[in-house]
Amino acid sequence: MDRPVDVPTAFIDARALIGCRHRLRLEAAHPEALAGISEDAGIRQRRDAAAAHRARVRDALVSAAPDAWVVIDPGLRATARAEATMRACEAGARHIWGGLLPQEPDTGRRGGAEILLRDTDRGGYIPVIVVNHKVTDPRRPEPADFHPTTSDPYRWDPQPDLRRKLRQQPRDQQRLAHLYRMLQRHGLASPSLAGGVIGYDFDCILVHDLALLLADYDQRYADRIAVVRGELPTVPSKVPECRQCPWWSRRSDVAGCESWLVEHRDVSVVAPGSRAEVLRGHGIETIDELAAWTGPDPEDWQHGPFDEAVVTARAWLAGAPLVRRVEQVQVRRADVEVDVDLESFQEHGAYLWGTLLQGVYRPFVTWDPLPTEDEGRSFGEFWTWLMAVRAEAAAAGKTFAAYCYSRTAEDKWLYESARRFAGRPGVPTVEQVRAFVDGPQWVDIFQAVSDQFICPNGKGLKKIAPVAGFAWRDPEASGEASMSWYRRAVGYADAPDMTQRTRLLEYNEDDVRATQVLREWMTTRADAEVPGLTDFCRRSIAT
Repeated sequence: MDRPVDVPTAFIDARALIGCRHRLRLEAAHPEALAGISEDAGIRQRRDAAAAHRARVRDALVSAAPDAWVVIDPGLRATARAEATMRACEAGARHIWGGLLPQEPDTGRRGGAEILLRDTDRGGYIPVIVVNHKVTDPRRPEPADFHPTTSDPYRWDPQPDLRRKLRQQPRDQQRLAHLYRMLQRHGLASPSLAGGVIGYDFDCILVHDLALLLADYDQRYADRIAVVRGELPTVPSKVPECRQCPWWSRRSDVAGCESWLVEHRDVSVVAPGSRAEVLRGHGIETIDELAAWTGPDPEDWQHGPFDEAVVTARAWLAGAPLVRRVEQVQVRRADVEVDVDLESFQEHGAYLWGTLLQGVYRPFVTWDPLPTEDEGRSFGEFWTWLMAVRAEAAAAGKTFAAYCYSRTAEDKWLYESARRFAGRPGVPTVEQVRAFVDGPQWVDIFQAVSDQFICPNGKGLKKIAPVAGFAWRDPEASGEASMSWYRRAVGYADAPDMTQRTRLLEYNEDDVRATQVLREWMTTRADAEVPGLTDFCRRSIAT
């Protein structure tokens, strides 16, 4: 059916292929509703950091072989950029930076690649994108079922890479498939069906086989463009990106998703993301329907015991923030206890290791803007102090434990710092870090919470510690907010702001104190204050 002539053509780029379908529809149907809404600070910072990374990669590649590159002027209007890109392709340019491909009014595609690389063997162009996240991790050369293909970023030569393992990044893969289809339309796609990604480390091009991606891409693209054009209906559903979405708590003529979900008692409130998709496949649309479930467990449920999903729904209806899985909550305790929390800035490093010992907060920090060698100094001092406290406890015949909340970040930066600053004063070896984090003295309170509680409202420290009676001093405290505070604290754009340094230290101190309060509550009052499974269960649940 022909669309009315006064309806503007809908275009989407590859960013629309991953994430919330309903957000995509709202932004297409109500663009005016977000007018004047400040962009999330964390999103803005990540975008700025990505732009700076792309500029660094561009400068390095172009300066290495200036005559081999055509750089499309980013200041041109979109139409002029696309025309310049097509001229460069028609002229057979070897490398094109900043290419923008012509928009496609019929399909709705639009997009561009940081690099279009001429396939000198087979003709056409290979799309290469530059991203500000890691796309591979190092590994020891060893037999494996799969080795990623990589190439030197300065010389295209794809080879199996035994020293790296792949990080799955579906967004990157969808973007490459999107660009391939756009190149294909103009007869400019390389027959190799290859695409590449330069990640944060800028140490290789990760090569993807697009033949494996195109069928999924085509299906996904058809769905998303239909959503934007209003040809498919959407409704809210809670997913991880809701935390930073401006539509989550809108207060205007367009209702916010949070209020809609709660009003409709949507099942995704207690079973977000793919969990809700599975439940809807079995006719469970609401929290009430999940709470009333008495049938057999769905065969395609892969998110832990299904009984616990039912209990989660019942607890939400009862207003219970936690449910005990166990008769007696336990946490490993020690004579000497240290709480640890770090603050990092994107992938640049960890600038602050905060500790709490016997009620005294002690930070190990560098205020030199990351990346900086001074980070090694502060990390070495932190590790030296922590190991000294442990050694003193052992010498006195006392037990020792160090606590964190969700060890993923701490473990990552312990290992990263040991590798990056190896040999500097106080910095441990990777083996010493591994011995510590794999041992019983490194205790993750998040894991203790996950093992022993069902958490209808989430497991984050900001969700759980208030149940134990803890409150943060700063009402805006969050990991995302701290990124903006850090930029001002170290003076990336202006003079360093000392008030933001204080704010960061207080935020970090509150995090370690929250961990302490939560740990002590779990081993003293939680058994009496938190209802157990039997309070919500009509049938036996394995614990």
